[in-house]
Amino acid sequence: MSASRKRARRLALQALYQWDLGGQSAADIAAQFLASDELGKADVDYFSELLTEVSDRSGELDAQIAPLLERPIAEVDPVERAILRLGAYELGQRLDVPYRVVINEGVELAKTFGAEQGHRFVNGVLDKLAARLRTAEVQARGGRSG
Repeated sequence: MSASRKRARRLALQALYQWDLGGQSAADIAAQFLASDELGKADVDYFSELLTEVSDRSGELDAQIAPLLERPIAEVDPVERAILRLGAYELGQRLDVPYRVVINEGVELAKTFGAEQGHRFVNGVLDKLAARLRTAEVQARGGRSG
């Protein structure tokens, strides 16, 4: 996994958090990030894709995540909700990214930005989602089968 994609995910998480809580459009937030120095060594195209696609598909992504939760998605911590949406998007749409990378990246983001035990929650949900969305890949790697 490239460091530039890792940075793009981190910044996309921050942008999606801002989008979710602030009510600004994803396009306005993207423009803010692109105008600043923050994107530096990030994969700008990947950042833009994540921000645009996750915000555009948030309802669809939430519908995939919701059955795996014990509470309504609106009650999930906003940082963890953004991480789950990012992970759901990558698991469903970016088959070039191995499911284990998606889960690991989500866990690392949760450790950095989420609540104290948020990484465990994120790990559990993304693991279940991977078993549903990438059944063959998970089974080929000897993972759970949902």
